[in-house]
Amino acid sequence: MDKRKVIRAYQRGFITIKECGQILGLEQVQLNRLILDSLDDHSSSELEIQPINS
Repeated sequence: MDKRKVIRAYQRGFITIKECGQILGLEQVQLNRLILDSLDDHSSSELEIQPINS
């Protein structure tokens, strides 16, 4: 699955941060970095990063 589509699904509220990490097979640190990098591409999006284990 395309990482960008998974991240956009998370940003739109369709999946949780935990589900996003599971789909992408990423640890929390890697996932946070990927999401922050995607925000640089879409600076108009607001996002609250949540821990995966919550």
